[in-house]
Amino acid sequence: MRIGELSRLTGVSVRSLRYYEEQGLLRPRRRPSGYREYRAEDAATVRGIRLMLAAGLSTATIGELLPCMTDDGEALTPSCSGMLPDLHRERERLSDAAADLLAARDRLDTLIEATARLDPADPAQCDALVPSSALPPRTGRLA
Repeated sequence: MRIGELSRLTGVSVRSLRYYEEQGLLRPRRRPSGYREYRAEDAATVRGIRLMLAAGLSTATIGELLPCMTDDGEALTPSCSGMLPDLHRERERLSDAAADLLAARDRLDTLIEATARLDPADPAQCDALVPSSALPPRTGRLA
């Protein structure tokens, strides 16, 4: 099948399919005309790639894990436990990123609470609320 048909079958854009090929995740045959020729199994591979991308894995990691996946007729599923250390590593990376985001949210909550306690009676006292046209011109120097 050609790339447009694979795109329709999987719901993945042609651009994404080309990117997966650039990353070595898909390896279509080339016709003498230069057109890509995909096999039916490539649809399962694309669905597996999408699943792993949704799980937060990079295309480099997906490339390492794809050889450990098999097509069960509906989707790609793990076929060897050798990929477990990689999956644990990626889970730890995602957990660290989530902790960083939660810490940033906590800092933002602190700013919101501190700001909410301010007297809103005179918003003109806050330079951030004054239109930039009402501010004196900048001299280019830091104060």
